[in-house]
Amino acid sequence: MSNSFPSGLGDREAAILREIVEEYVETGEPIGSRTLAQRLNLALSPATIRNVMADLARAGLLFSPHVSAGRLPTEKGVKLFVEGLLQFGALTEEDRASIDSRLEIHGRSYQDTLAEASSMLSGLSSAAGLVLAPKSDATLKHIEFVALGPGRVLVVLVSSDGQVENRIIETPPGLPHSALVEAGNYLNAHLGDLTLGTLRERVSKEMDANRHELDALTASVIESGLATWDADGGTLFVRGQGKLLADITEIERLTTIRMLFDHLETQETMLQLLQLADASEGVRIYIGSESGMFGMSGVSMIVAPARNEAQKIVGAIGVIGPTRLNYGRIVPVVDYTARMVGRLLG
Repeated sequence: MSNSFPSGLGDREAAILREIVEEYVETGEPIGSRTLAQRLNLALSPATIRNVMADLARAGLLFSPHVSAGRLPTEKGVKLFVEGLLQFGALTEEDRASIDSRLEIHGRSYQDTLAEASSMLSGLSSAAGLVLAPKSDATLKHIEFVALGPGRVLVVLVSSDGQVENRIIETPPGLPHSALVEAGNYLNAHLGDLTLGTLRERVSKEMDANRHELDALTASVIESGLATWDADGGTLFVRGQGKLLADITEIERLTTIRMLFDHLETQETMLQLLQLADASEGVRIYIGSESGMFGMSGVSMIVAPARNEAQKIVGAIGVIGPTRLNYGRIVPVVDYTARMVGRLLG
């Protein structure tokens, strides 16, 4: 990003704002004029720095959390810093190697790989990692039910594009193996180049009309197996939510984060994430309520589209955390992960 400031801030205002935001991102603590005078190589007195800080506060870029304390950046100040002052470094070789190894798909299901991607983002960012994969338009090739133990069955779904997804369902105790075989045979006989949504709709109607032809246990396995996939939306993986609760002591902030958790579980959030990614050529940074998704302050989101080889959006990758995220490190991580996941989903 450029060092030029569209806001018209001068060099010393920009230097002071940069130092205050960097201290906030690093420690979360305010910084005073005397400390700034010692750190900045501008030969400015504490009194001059206090005057500049007062000007920045009047411009809505800084505020004082206490009467005698130093200053902290407002969300507007953080945004100005991110857009005009922050230098985004290249992805380190260590981070690149970590991402490559953790997204290695061999031996893992499609779902497990996406869950691993969100966990990895959380670990590298010390925030919550998000990976959204919209519903696949691919038709189905095969469905199988595998007994795992008493009352638990693995449902394996293979798409015509080679993707394999697994879900575990609960089944009645004492379910015979023959019911699993019959359920698989019934569904596979009805596939015929259908998507999951179409299959579920067709099978539901047929079972209602001809329920007497199916064993009751077999019918329950079929219904549970199809119900475990949401055919109308995508799959949103969120990992590391607990990191958003770290160091929160105010009840108001705790309530805000809990509201955020509730938002993340809604279908509307998935659609909004895709819309934000669709509107982005690359990584976008949303500070506070800027994204329009959560309507709350104190939270930042970094999101990027995952595109396949044809440049079609096949998902969204992101990080949600406190405003004091380490943007310089996280942005290249999100960018690279989005490109890697785009290849996996493509």
